[in-house]
Amino acid sequence: MPPPAGSPAPTISGDRVHQKGSLPVPASTSASRPSLLGVFGHPDDESLLAGGVLALRAAAGAATAVVTATWAPDSHRAGELADALDILGAGRPRMLGFADARIPDSAPGRARLCDAPLEEVAGLIVEHIRAVRPQVVVTHDAYGQLTGHPDHRRTHQATLLAFHAAGLEHLYPQAGAPWQPDALYAATHPHSGVDELGALLTRVGKKVLSVPDGHVTETVDVSGCVDQKLAAILAHRSEAARERSLPGILSRLPAAERESIIAAENFALLGRRPAPGGAVLQPSR
Repeated sequence: MPPPAGSPAPTISGDRVHQKGSLPVPASTSASRPSLLGVFGHPDDESLLAGGVLALRAAAGAATAVVTATWAPDSHRAGELADALDILGAGRPRMLGFADARIPDSAPGRARLCDAPLEEVAGLIVEHIRAVRPQVVVTHDAYGQLTGHPDHRRTHQATLLAFHAAGLEHLYPQAGAPWQPDALYAATHPHSGVDELGALLTRVGKKVLSVPDGHVTETVDVSGCVDQKLAAILAHRSEAARERSLPGILSRLPAAERESIIAAENFALLGRRPAPGGAVLQPSR
């Protein structure tokens, strides 16, 4: 069962050492190993943005799962996603099946994710939240990560709506029994942490959208499972073979440079389950 309303939001890393503005608390309870659901735009986003956290949570015995918004379940990228999730211990692919904004034939006959009604996309995510019943949900940041991909931004918007709707019985009643996760985090990139990666992306003509360092509420050291994370990234073979894709860029780097880029993951706390008390809207007497 999730912690009672009003208790601290579970952290991504499983302890409180990395979360800014809070005191360290030993990771000694089941709440320190929160179940985790990632919701991302494309196959490979889960490995690039949260592969280390997914691997760490699975190794600690927590349930983990990933929802992927684009590409058809019978596409070649679905098979690559299945391999990556197997490496990370994150279960089977859960694919919404919308088309990639830049590759319409990625899901023949389906709308592009960025064109689909927001409420429709959110309802599908609610269904997975209620089925998985995670304590923590992780998605893209509002920029849509460093390059501002429209599918990432749409996934962020829909997941934000779904996080709040999932616990309300009169919203999406067809999607299963209500379940309110404890915390919603965005995978993100602080200004101070994108020098190496930003230079690589700029070199291939991509923009770099990072956030002020103060927006990051938790940084997780995933160096202990960096080989596992890299294997999951490279399981997306079609992307690793491309010159301008991030898996392709990483695959061609020297090992030490590559590890310095992928050995930490940054997150911003976007939302928490409603808690009683602490009213701030009433004027003081």
